[in-house]
Amino acid sequence: MTAPDFDAWSRDVATRMENVLAEQLPPSRIAPSRLHDAMRYSTLGGGKRVRAMLVFGAGEVSGAQPKRLDVVAGSVEMIHAYSLIHDDLPCMDDDVLRRGKPTCHVEFDEATALLAGDALQSLAFQQLSQARLADDPAAQLEMIDLFAAACGSRGMAGGQAIDLESVGKGLALPELEFMHILKTGALIRASVVMGARCGTPLAKEQLAHLDRFAKCVGLAFQVVDDILDEEGDAASLGKTAGKDKAAGKPTYTSLMGLSEARRFAEELLADALEAVESFGPRAERLRQIADFIVHRRR
Repeated sequence: MTAPDFDAWSRDVATRMENVLAEQLPPSRIAPSRLHDAMRYSTLGGGKRVRAMLVFGAGEVSGAQPKRLDVVAGSVEMIHAYSLIHDDLPCMDDDVLRRGKPTCHVEFDEATALLAGDALQSLAFQQLSQARLADDPAAQLEMIDLFAAACGSRGMAGGQAIDLESVGKGLALPELEFMHILKTGALIRASVVMGARCGTPLAKEQLAHLDRFAKCVGLAFQVVDDILDEEGDAASLGKTAGKDKAAGKPTYTSLMGLSEARRFAEELLADALEAVESFGPRAERLRQIADFIVHRRR
């Protein structure tokens, strides 16, 4: 039986995640209703679900059970949604548009948005601790430890702190890469490694190959984001275009120029594909996701 093409598969993952998240998130009818409304508003009905795709793609490498991957992908998407809610707040990036609709604090209010992000983060870890994700409990603890680090001061939160501190300042390329390895790359790396660890145990060398793939893809994701922010518009991106440039934030396009940034993204794609070459057909979805990340238009 031939596997669905990437477009069909990615739509299937998006639909699956919509259903999974609708079940995982507290229903609006349960108090506190307004908070649960805000959590569902910010998590459901939008986004490319790239991180969820990476969870499922990595799960194919290790033959992981889809139900386990549902839990991991749901948790990753909740953390991603929480990060977007907080990033959009007036005290952070002060944005009014996300995924083609008003940001959470605009639709509700700042306090509710703050609490919605907090609650999504807590729920993500609750999901990971309640489900059986690996045959070895020690492996599951390692997965949760990796996830926590990806969310914290040496991961996503730390990258955002550096991003805020860098406004109006000049960063060298290595400093910019370090910031985005934390801010964007850490959660992408966790998505890949946790997805792979839901299945048959892999050798350390194999996990290292996946980790290298994830680091390349995570960096490429941000490079392309900067390119699209430079070239796109709000209607196509679903968020405010050109905001980083207007705010004086350093980006790959401001440091390298558009053509050099495109070339860098292609180099990262080549490195990512090389990293998973030894997995053969099992890593085909990961290859397709990497190609999608680099060549997407929004």
